Amino acid sequence: MLDGAWISFFNWDGITPRSWAGLANYRELIHDGAVHSAFLHSLVLIVFYSLLPVTLGLVLAATLSHTRIRGLTPLRTIVFVPQVIAAVVIGVAWQWVYDPSGPLDAGLRAVGLGSLSRAWLGDFGFALASVGVIGTWVTTGLCVVLFLAGIQKIPLSRYEAARVDGAGPVKEFYAVTLPALRGELAVALSLTVINALRAFDIIFVTTKGGPGSSTTVPSLIIYQRAFVSGEVGSAAAIAVVLALVIFTFAAVTTRLVEVQAE
Repeated sequence: MLDGAWISFFNWDGITPRSWAGLANYRELIHDGAVHSAFLHSLVLIVFYSLLPVTLGLVLAATLSHTRIRGLTPLRTIVFVPQVIAAVVIGVAWQWVYDPSGPLDAGLRAVGLGSLSRAWLGDFGFALASVGVIGTWVTTGLCVVLFLAGIQKIPLSRYEAARVDGAGPVKEFYAVTLPALRGELAVALSLTVINALRAFDIIFVTTKGGPGSSTTVPSLIIYQRAFVSGEVGSAAAIAVVLALVIFTFAAVTTRLVEVQAE
């Protein structure tokens, strides 16, 4: 990390001798529209990679914990499977799903909604959301497993006391389950937001930042500048900014959890 930060103060193509640039690479980032767009795309992906999976994870975990289901352990394993599949494999699989001749468009045509079919990964208006849906599918399982583990640690006496007070399932969730999952929520939010900010593999495999630059993210720009266009100093500067954003979020999340615990 220190070496990468040091490189950000140079103009370097990765091969020839470096020349000192000072803060020039950082000043250029301030006026670089491509970088600004990439970070905005990452903010959009946070909705798909973090907020949606955490919300879905809470709902599914609360439902599963209050419903007797045979084979719950295998079900957890199935839900968690996307976490252990290589991102490249996931990207290739979803490329097939989104293909104009793939199962998604075929299913829409089969139910009379053929007008909604499109080249999902090649549509300027839908490409980023389509990639985001993949992230939702990948990270929801992690959230479900985390929340189920947290719910199992909650004493049954709390639920019994809530029921005695006349609490229904919804009020029971907000009064007992949600407060007890504070730590798990912090972990889930931290992991999923970091995944959104450093997203690379799935985007590289499915769209390579296209169409145009509609799915370009900071990690992809770092790769392109460092290994394609030979702007290693600029790539290192973007990496430093991205790392600072991630560290700042992690610190804020940890502090908020500590304050709530107090």
